[in-house]
Amino acid sequence: MNELIVVLDNPQALITLGVLFIAVLLFISGWLAPELTGLLSVALLMATGVLEPQKALAGFGSPALITLMGLFAVSAALFKSGALDRLRELIAFESIKTPRRLIGVLGFVVAPISGIVPNTPVVASLLPVIEAWCVKRNISPSRVLLPLSFATLLGGTLTLLGSSVNLLVSDISAQLGYGPLELFSFTAIGIPIWFIGTIYLLLAPQSLLPDRGREKSDFGSRPDQTGYFTEVTIPIDSELVGQSLRNSRLQRRFDVDVLELQRGKERLLPPLADRTIEPGDRLLLRVTRSDLLRLQQEHTIQLAKRNLNDSINPFERFVVEGQKTVEVLLPAGSTLAGASLRELRFRQRHNATVLALRRGQQTVQERLGQAILHEGDVLLLQAPIDSIRGLQASNDLLVLDQLENDLPTVKSKPIAIAIAIAMILLPSLTNLPLVASVLIAVIAMVVGGCIRPAEVQRSIRLDVILLLGSLSSFSVAMQTTGLADAFAGSLQYFLEGLPRYIALLVIFLSTTIFTQFISNAASVALLAPVAVQLAPSLNLPPTALLMTVLFGASQSFLTPMGYQTTLMVFGPGRYRFLDVTRYGAGLTLLMTIVVPVLILWQYSGL
Repeated sequence: MNELIVVLDNPQALITLGVLFIAVLLFISGWLAPELTGLLSVALLMATGVLEPQKALAGFGSPALITLMGLFAVSAALFKSGALDRLRELIAFESIKTPRRLIGVLGFVVAPISGIVPNTPVVASLLPVIEAWCVKRNISPSRVLLPLSFATLLGGTLTLLGSSVNLLVSDISAQLGYGPLELFSFTAIGIPIWFIGTIYLLLAPQSLLPDRGREKSDFGSRPDQTGYFTEVTIPIDSELVGQSLRNSRLQRRFDVDVLELQRGKERLLPPLADRTIEPGDRLLLRVTRSDLLRLQQEHTIQLAKRNLNDSINPFERFVVEGQKTVEVLLPAGSTLAGASLRELRFRQRHNATVLALRRGQQTVQERLGQAILHEGDVLLLQAPIDSIRGLQASNDLLVLDQLENDLPTVKSKPIAIAIAIAMILLPSLTNLPLVASVLIAVIAMVVGGCIRPAEVQRSIRLDVILLLGSLSSFSVAMQTTGLADAFAGSLQYFLEGLPRYIALLVIFLSTTIFTQFISNAASVALLAPVAVQLAPSLNLPPTALLMTVLFGASQSFLTPMGYQTTLMVFGPGRYRFLDVTRYGAGLTLLMTIVVPVLILWQYSGL
């Protein structure tokens, strides 16, 4: 305690403490976005002379942050190339009928993937797939979405690549003079935690997950999940030929509803699950725009010809002429309302091909060319850039957006997978630094056609980069002013005489509780410099204390604010605040008991 009193006589320590207090208040209140709070803190530390600009801003050029930027691009390339389509297909498989079975898939399959791909994009990609699974089985999303978030948290600590917080801890370790963490530095601890946590998710009573029902309008509530209606035909070389709809990729891998099947003059209506698909079948589909484009590219389907001039496959023309895909809305007062596409000679009139139609939550049963357009209808069009500019000047159509990244690169799937594997193996088998391996992987993804250069920039989460880059200044300021040593001395006073296991348990639980109110990255930045000072008194290496803080910040299961992925599923699951606490309390208690044991086993052999 005396050390803390002495340090507080230093004006710079008082200023640092004041900045930390302001930052914590802003993090808790949410009055400023977290990344803006981080930038404000850096600015105040520089403005008051606590840190020189070079030291305060060093985090923005750290290898950990550059690695994270590269991982965003690599992740985007993997998802865009369809490298994880098998996972989507597995989730939609017929045998996965109950929430508990789906939780098993999330725990044993999705979680390990989160150890390689940052967990935030994993949840973002799978969230609409799982929502569609819930719709088809009439199961409330609240039964499975929290396990999705928790599973990715458990898997995110398997390797250094699994979470941005892992990379921040590696950066702090380097700043404190202990060197950066290796790719598999905490895998020995992460594997038992993942396995034990997954068993908990499987065995936890289903009553802990409330049935919150689902909104009738859940389908199509997300931009990438908007349901369009379109007509397609089955080409003779399609892999769907000879399969039933129930067992086809349309039902397993893609979010597609078949509303009607036309075979010659015969018109078949649902149920169609057991119907065998034949060449030339004409299907009326409800499908998301991304799945429609991917099915086209793989030649699984082709757009139905609507007149004699449609002899060229629109997708082939898209590739050759560089056309774009856009959404257009029929606004109130549009002269196009009340007529069909065929009557309007839409393609000839606007030099644009209508791929699909969306009409709120209504089902369009007519053939696309014969459907009468209504005000509020949304059309998915393919057209040259000049034609799109012409549409923007029209009072009859309103261009909603231009989808620059709508073309999936499924032909690059093997390349993307090979690059990702090489990115992981090279730092493990050679002396190549991880950051270099990740940057090489980004360039290889671009050269291999897995992602476009412009998409590399769009894939980077600027808010995450700003937050992590700015928060590292806290660690430097606390070390420079002596606050870290003073706080550690005070904590050591309270922990004196306690067994090492209890000391680690207190540090882990304190970090976990702290993380519920501010971001996990902020918790790590504030507590890691303090915790490592306790290493000599506990007769443990500093890395053991860093790991305790890391796992305490990562295993955050008590509140929606505890981790970003939990916030992502909170709305779609229609959860209430205490739903997260009720389901996560047991897992938090289990981790509080187990993690200190694993850390002592790893670093001192118990």
